[in-house]
Parts: sequence; C-alpha cells; structure tokens
Amino acid sequence: MSLHFQCIQLLDELEQVLNDHALWQTTPPSAERLASTEPFAVDTLACHEWLQWIFVPKMRALIDAGQTLPRNFEISPYVEEAMKEQAGHREVVAVVVRIDSLFTDQ
Repeated sequence: MSLHFQCIQLLDELEQVLNDHALWQTTPPSAERLASTEPFAVDTLACHEWLQWIFVPKMRALIDAGQTLPRNFEISPYVEEAMKEQAGHREVVAVVVRIDSLFTDQ
C-alpha cells in the first residue's frame, strides 16, 4: 500500500474521530486566525482547529498534487498536550501517533 494511500486513510480516520467528538467544525476560522505564523497556530487556533483547517488540508493538497510527503515529523506530542483536557483526546492522539509513525518508519 502506498504512503499516499495510507496517509489518506489516516486523515479520513482523524476527521472521523474529530467529528465523533464534536470537534469538527462547519464554519472555518477567520482568515486572520488562519494566517498565524506561530507553530501549530497556537496563538489563534485550538489544536483541533489546527488539525482540521491547516494540517489535514495541507496534507491532502500534497497528496492531490502528487507531491513528496514530509518525513520525520511528530505532531503527537503537541496534540497530546494541547488536547489533554478535551473529550476524545485519547482517540485523536491515537490516530495522530499513527500518522507520525507513518512518516518516521520510512
């Protein structure tokens, strides 16, 4: 199974888990909030918002364009810390850990 296909499956799973826990939003944040230059947009977005509106779309755009996917990154430590008080955090972190593993086991 290709890396791109595995990534699509995990992104779909992440979207589903966020949706299952009422963390998937129907209205995007303002352009100003999305324009943050801070890592993970920590100054303007909640973690689940960053996942939905920045991480997932950027990964899907790379896949759709047939681009090389990033390697050796880990977002799970941030997600685990940022979401530790939210409902569904364990399920979200579990999917994100699998995404991290996909890109560090290569």
